[in-house]
Amino acid sequence: MKLTIVGGGGFRVPQVFEAVSSEDAPVRIDELALFDVSHSRLAIIRSVIDRMSETSAHVPTITVTEDLAEALRGADFVFAAVRIGGTAGRVVDERTALELGVLGQETVGPGGISYALRTIPFMVNLAHVVREVAPDAWVINFTNPAGMVTEAMRAVLGDRVVGICDTPIGLMRRAVSAVGATPSSGPGAGGLHFDYVGLNHLGWLRSVQIDGVDQLPRLLADDRALTTIEEARLMGFDWVRALGALPNEYLYYYYFTREATERIRSAETTRGEFLDRQQGGFFSAPGHDPLDAWLRTRRERESSYMAESRQDGESRETSDVDGGGGGYQTVALELMAAIASDRPATMILNVRNGDLIPSLPADSVIEVGCVVDADGVHPWPIAPVRGEMLGLMTQVKSAEQLTIEAARTGSRELAWRAFAAHPLVDSVTVARRLLDGYQQRFTDLGRLLT
Repeated sequence: MKLTIVGGGGFRVPQVFEAVSSEDAPVRIDELALFDVSHSRLAIIRSVIDRMSETSAHVPTITVTEDLAEALRGADFVFAAVRIGGTAGRVVDERTALELGVLGQETVGPGGISYALRTIPFMVNLAHVVREVAPDAWVINFTNPAGMVTEAMRAVLGDRVVGICDTPIGLMRRAVSAVGATPSSGPGAGGLHFDYVGLNHLGWLRSVQIDGVDQLPRLLADDRALTTIEEARLMGFDWVRALGALPNEYLYYYYFTREATERIRSAETTRGEFLDRQQGGFFSAPGHDPLDAWLRTRRERESSYMAESRQDGESRETSDVDGGGGGYQTVALELMAAIASDRPATMILNVRNGDLIPSLPADSVIEVGCVVDADGVHPWPIAPVRGEMLGLMTQVKSAEQLTIEAARTGSRELAWRAFAAHPLVDSVTVARRLLDGYQQRFTDLGRLLT
């Protein structure tokens, strides 16, 4: 079986190798192909993987290439994990918004729209190449903003592209652990059922049924149990009780926009600036032991994740008592195993809406619980979505679809409307200034939108 990683020079690629080469990997990869436009980054990541290989249980054949078609030809699965503009682009995404008094974050708000406008043209082209040289491949999309990118690629690849994020499944697992109940059988098999609904980086866990009994009300009423849920600590026990649901951690930026914006603006560096400096240092001077340097850099990266949402001095390790969902690479391998080995798995994925949420377009991408098997991805029914949850989803989805159409057509007017439609942009005038700023700072974006 061949796995191709588009963005093979990315910092997190060794985590994928670590997962596929472990003794207990749920699926065996015979060939791992790494594609990237950067020869130097490919070489450094290859050196890290070579060091990992010395102690790995299973080492697939590894190829590296800067030829996209060559990397994709014969692939059974494609992991798409690219960052158009690199970490320097993320700095601009965040700072341009902050300078205008608007939330500056990688995927949420105007930064996410800018990121999508730059990224969608490349990803749609990738979809066309996959369809041409590897028509039977499944594309697992990690590229952010994952919901918009997946929706744009679906126009070419249909159901064979799936968006993935590890935060929703991590939230669900934390909730199950917090109630201390053990289902009599596995997820979706009569023991555990949950109701999660939203868009990528915007969703809610609304029920956790174990053997037919919803345990979420008991969890929400228990301070001690909520202490083990990072999202509840982040947004406050009173607020999650008011919602009657556990929000995805990214909803912090919507529910506490003013506080988040101020914390980001007052920090010495943005998250993008931190990663640009940190990863830039790693790639420019990995040292005599690139694996050791990569491990150190990875620990620093993980401990600083969403630092603006935590109290001063609180680290990710001390606040993340749950262990999460195993990381995006683990979720991806579970998805691959379910399709390739017909070992059904229950997951939360970015998939076509259909008639799950009637108020949203059928072809739009939403994030819901699914069963995955050899026949593909099967979203399961959800409870109706109403009130402020539906309102927020509808508004953000409108901005997302305007963004996708602007990237597809090159329409500056549609891009302006996308910025203006987003709930975190409070003025049409600011929306135009955001667009002007991004076009001035990103040459390709300046040429794309007319």
